Amino acid sequence: MKALLCKAFGPADTLVLEDVDSPRPKGNEVLIEVQAAGVNFPDTLIIEGKYQFKPPFPFSPGAEVAGLVSATGDKVAHLKTGDRVMALTGWGGFAEQVAAPAYNVLPVPESMDLTTAAAFGMTYGTSMHALKQRANLQPGETLLVLGAAGGVGLAAVEIGKAMGARVIAAASSAEKLEAARQAGADELINYSEQGLKDEVKRLTNSNGVDVIFDPVGGPLFEEAFRCMGWNGRFLVVGFAAGGGIPALPANLPLLKGAALVGVFWGAFAQRQQADNAENFRQLFAWHAEGKLKPLVSQTFALERGGQAIATLARRQAVGKLVVTIR
Repeated sequence: MKALLCKAFGPADTLVLEDVDSPRPKGNEVLIEVQAAGVNFPDTLIIEGKYQFKPPFPFSPGAEVAGLVSATGDKVAHLKTGDRVMALTGWGGFAEQVAAPAYNVLPVPESMDLTTAAAFGMTYGTSMHALKQRANLQPGETLLVLGAAGGVGLAAVEIGKAMGARVIAAASSAEKLEAARQAGADELINYSEQGLKDEVKRLTNSNGVDVIFDPVGGPLFEEAFRCMGWNGRFLVVGFAAGGGIPALPANLPLLKGAALVGVFWGAFAQRQQADNAENFRQLFAWHAEGKLKPLVSQTFALERGGQAIATLARRQAVGKLVVTIR
């Protein structure tokens, strides 16, 4: 099979397309004929040795895929050959075939095409877990989404609206904010031109917001926390801005009675499999109802997968990027 390989840590343009042996599924694994693979922020880190997991060389990036089951291990009962599925792989997705643990594989409903499915799992799974289990977002509350035009950001906007929240979307350009508006955001803040804290204060009558969803980190981290209302929940989702991990004065959570809450969907999906499956049942239902409309802004052939990762690393992507394998 063909696979886009990382043979030494380095930038995306060092990835190479080669023929490699097909994987063989273990007893609890499923072999998937990959149709499409989503591009995610961890892909930018794993190829440079900056992610918490460092696979042995050579490996393919690609943490989520969609495709058809071609074989199952002898311990797998709920999936069969020919099933349309989506899977969380961690790495290995930028290849014609990948083996994934069965507990990380979900059937794809007929209402969803496989390119959309490849763009759905990580972003909507992360955002749903963040807003439901970690923030306990309630109808009528106000949600501020930073990086609102990225994959998880747009998913958070849509899920927040589906859960009955008022959504304030914040991003760095008018183009990105237009994508957030089309996803259902009630209010927009361009934080490259406007002061985030002042705008939130204006939009909330100085009350602050109930929940902040932050996949960006960086210099806005502390300013965003100062936008919290009483009993607010600040969701630490990721650090796409780069430049190191931000810090926070410990008196700020105290003064606001607020919580700083970590979000690690990958671990949640493994540790709380039944809760994760229930999340996806709701997500698939909302998608079928038209409440969730994943935005795949660009697709790339397998040999151009490195370009897709580089585009995401430069924060030039709106919505999701997808590598099409077949």
